[in-house]
Amino acid sequence: MSSTPKNQAPITGIIHHPYAPDAPFAAPQPGVFKASSVFFPNVAAMRSWDWKDKSAFTYGLHGTPTTYILEERIATLEGGSHCVLVPSGLASISVIGLALLKSGDHVLLPDNVYGPSKGFAESELQRFGVSIGYYDPMRVDHCASLIQDNTRLVWLEAAGSVSMEFPDLAGLVRLCQQKGIATALDNTWGAGLAFNCFDLDGDGSYRLGVDVSAHSLTKYPSGGGDVLMGSIVTRDATIHRKVQATHMHLGLGVGVNDIETVLRSLPSLALRYHAQDAAARQLAAFMAEHPAVVQLLHPAFAGSPGHAHWQQLCGDGTVAGKQGAAAGLFSVVIDPRFNQQQIDLFCESLRLFKLAYSWGGPISLVVPYKIGSMRAISESQLQPGTVVRFSIGLEDANDLQQDLAQALQKAFG
Repeated sequence: MSSTPKNQAPITGIIHHPYAPDAPFAAPQPGVFKASSVFFPNVAAMRSWDWKDKSAFTYGLHGTPTTYILEERIATLEGGSHCVLVPSGLASISVIGLALLKSGDHVLLPDNVYGPSKGFAESELQRFGVSIGYYDPMRVDHCASLIQDNTRLVWLEAAGSVSMEFPDLAGLVRLCQQKGIATALDNTWGAGLAFNCFDLDGDGSYRLGVDVSAHSLTKYPSGGGDVLMGSIVTRDATIHRKVQATHMHLGLGVGVNDIETVLRSLPSLALRYHAQDAAARQLAAFMAEHPAVVQLLHPAFAGSPGHAHWQQLCGDGTVAGKQGAAAGLFSVVIDPRFNQQQIDLFCESLRLFKLAYSWGGPISLVVPYKIGSMRAISESQLQPGTVVRFSIGLEDANDLQQDLAQALQKAFG
């Protein structure tokens, strides 16, 4: 116990109080360390400490102990060695593009790429002199045919955004490795649980894997639908340093309270992911039987585009029992004989499913998409009609099925 020194104002004593805990402290959740300024013990430390290898702390923007803990845990989750946190999933995509590409370079994106990723490439990257191409994600040979001498990066999606095609991920990565081209994967769907994106052979050799992973922690790692955050994970130290430099130059930071929220959710990540996966399969099978549905888009179901690729990579039973892992998302194609008003009525008639973007939270969501405006070359895998995507939350699957049934009856008879 200490008192304010003589002739020192109480407010100064409050700010400069010397107490610090001496006893060791351990609890289920890590401590929350907030800071902009970080104190150095002397000038030599101020000049020599370096945050880049996590051996020291220099400024809150570059991380606190809380930041480093989440970065290390996300890297472990995905099978990587290095991790940087950013304010959103889209920020992770943007930072990778800015870190690995320069004027005169060429980047390839899958035709079913996440929409905002396409928007970033067509606006910011093209404005900076990067040329763009789109390949059919279901054809390795088509990707190969579009590679140019200046191609420096190929983006991958597994599964594809909205339409859920599952590519030959190993084949695409192998192609790029042979050509000496970096690969980046949007790994949000797999969440580090469906497959190890850095070890696609699954033998622990890490010979065949992507170079860098973008992950929207907003989705499954957060799990609450109340946090925006992303991560960039790699096993390559050179790529990590480039990402770190871009991250620093852009002045990106993540609030420690948000980091705390994700840290609290991580221990239940696998339980939630597999529960939502199981419920999604039940509901997908139910929807596939309805006459209004002409196609089910879910990688774990035979007939869905890329099912064989999913089965080879994810369905060997090593992660989530005999069926493998496949997240809690699926889409259906509604027969074109039904008009948009009927489809909108179906979505609006759902009582438990909410109309909202994103996924991975506790509440089930639904969104109707006009897929024709989003695709240029890969629609051949899809039946004609309107695509409706479902994100399954943590509600009881039977209750959700009853909700689907009443809305189907109301909209389609």
